[in-house]
Amino acid sequence: MKIKNFIVIIIITLSFVSCIPNKDLVYLQETEKNNKEYQINEVVSKPYRVQTNDILTVSIKALDQKLVDMFNPSTTQNQNPNQISQQSLYFSGYSVDDHGNIRIPVLGEVNVLGYTLDEIRQTIEKKLLDEYFNYEARLYVTVKLAGLRYTINGEINSPGTNVLYQDKATIMEAIANSGDITITGNRKNVQIIRKYPQGYETHTIDLTKDTAIESPYFYLQPNDYIYIKPLKQKSWGTGTTGVQTITTVISALSLITTAILLTRNL
Repeated sequence: MKIKNFIVIIIITLSFVSCIPNKDLVYLQETEKNNKEYQINEVVSKPYRVQTNDILTVSIKALDQKLVDMFNPSTTQNQNPNQISQQSLYFSGYSVDDHGNIRIPVLGEVNVLGYTLDEIRQTIEKKLLDEYFNYEARLYVTVKLAGLRYTINGEINSPGTNVLYQDKATIMEAIANSGDITITGNRKNVQIIRKYPQGYETHTIDLTKDTAIESPYFYLQPNDYIYIKPLKQKSWGTGTTGVQTITTVISALSLITTAILLTRNL
């Protein structure tokens, strides 16, 4: 009886220790700080400032499109914007060089390092109006990033490098786009390695709390590297649910019992 009781205690203990609790799996759980209904949280995303190796798309239009065609990349003039791939953007977009410049046909080099997309648009418009056109040309300039490129690795169902074709995206969208975090992924300590002019810095964010949306790292930036650490339960190998743990323990005990019985019969 003592042995049976001891085995039962071991099974119950392992079940509680090795099982992953529900609170470690649910995203953006309500905290005491934000327990008011219909609370409106201020968006903390700041305008992105262009860095070296970014790829920009610049489109210039006017009342007479033929006058501005020479300023647009010839490879995308007749291409449907919805059909432009990441590969074609790499070759036809404007890559920011190590000096922070892009080279636009006719206009030449334009410094964009540290500027927002809107500031770059204004700079290009001003240069065109000062040197080539007047107000009556009705210039229309758009400047965008060639997608939000990020890499995600670790405990994620579809690791790798992906591109989101939108102006802003959150880390939740990036995770959803990559098949969600696995059950053994640590949602409380998600690492983000972000590029800055002075180098790379590592930040962490707890995605199980609703206060995560107030973090400056909740919104993606180009070339972010996201790493999902594994929970301790994965290395223990006893299972992630109560049923899996009990099954594993029973299987192990059965093997031990069989081995003991065979040894005694020898």
